[in-house]
Amino acid sequence: MNPLPSANYPLVAAGDRADAVSQRPTRARIDLDALSHNLRALRTHAGVPVMAVVKANAYGHGLVPVALHLQAQGVDQLGVAFLEEGVALRRAGVHLPILVMGGIFGPQAAELIAHDLEITVSSLDKLRQVEAAAEALGRKATIHLKIDTGMERIGVHSYHAGPFIEAAVASHWCTVKGVYSHLACADDPSSPMTAQQLERFLEACAHFERIGAPMPVRHLANSGAVLHFPHTHLDMVRPGIAIYGVLPDPASRATVDLRPVMSLVSQVVYFKVVPAGHPVSYGATWAPKTDTRVVTVPMGYGDGFPRSLSSCGEVLVRGQRHPIVGRICMDQFMVDLGPQGTAYNEDEVVLIGLQDGQHIRCEDVAQTAGTIPYEILVGLNTRIPREYVGGAAGAVAAD
Repeated sequence: MNPLPSANYPLVAAGDRADAVSQRPTRARIDLDALSHNLRALRTHAGVPVMAVVKANAYGHGLVPVALHLQAQGVDQLGVAFLEEGVALRRAGVHLPILVMGGIFGPQAAELIAHDLEITVSSLDKLRQVEAAAEALGRKATIHLKIDTGMERIGVHSYHAGPFIEAAVASHWCTVKGVYSHLACADDPSSPMTAQQLERFLEACAHFERIGAPMPVRHLANSGAVLHFPHTHLDMVRPGIAIYGVLPDPASRATVDLRPVMSLVSQVVYFKVVPAGHPVSYGATWAPKTDTRVVTVPMGYGDGFPRSLSSCGEVLVRGQRHPIVGRICMDQFMVDLGPQGTAYNEDEVVLIGLQDGQHIRCEDVAQTAGTIPYEILVGLNTRIPREYVGGAAGAVAAD
């Protein structure tokens, strides 16, 4: 294994145990072979090119290492949310097409063009701002037109898209590479809204044909749509959470063989016997009814592990599920092994992942915490080192 920390930590070479980062027992282990498998599986399932979404630190998996690995695996394109993410990838040597999907401010247009980033244009006003920046630089901008088919977030309403499309096609300083929208309910295979949004999107796209313009790349399918709605796959798909092996919603169906990419692990740092009636952690919200054995794990909400898992979450120790007890602290939490449980300092603790045939999924953690898997993954912050295994982990550089 070659441990690589996330963005705010120095690079750790394999076997360099003198470095304080390498000695932290808590880490997110990223399986690059699983990532490769998921890319292949999703591409085969969809049958069209794949834009892998790597925004939000690649859903907590590490922006630059994940992007470099996907580039090496031949992914067709990358998607990010913000200018800064795209610039970080360019500086790290990512040469793939990168679409910045978030709404942009006028002053950002020049930087987007200068770094060869593809731009989401979501209104006539934004189009004019991008045109002005491109003309000032003497360099054409590559754009994707954003059509709002029901999210009411950014984009021109589908029923007003005609003049917007005509203006973009006629632009001297913009090349229309793509046109896209975002699905609001595709995580749920029973929702009728996806069919409605697809119909609105295709009607808007038909305007290119009506004016005799070439049809740009149409992309609509997010993770849920890739899994559940093949008619939305069109010319390219945009899997986000699915490429990391996590289902987007409890209603989602596992129609593709996906493998979880991240495991979250730590180690036992302390063991004690807690007498019956003695409360554990802040607020004294939990106390054992009988003498019990409790271990402390050096991770907490300061790392992004949800405090809402207090006295309801579970971890794996020695292949057995054990409950988190008392309130999760900023840097530590406690686990009840029971009156007969056994563990030693430095024993592995699995918060997400496999141990001795038992599995705690990210989806399970999210459901217990009362949130969605996305929030669990992206909430794991840069205090947790990322450790890359499999693939070409030794060639991956930290961002």
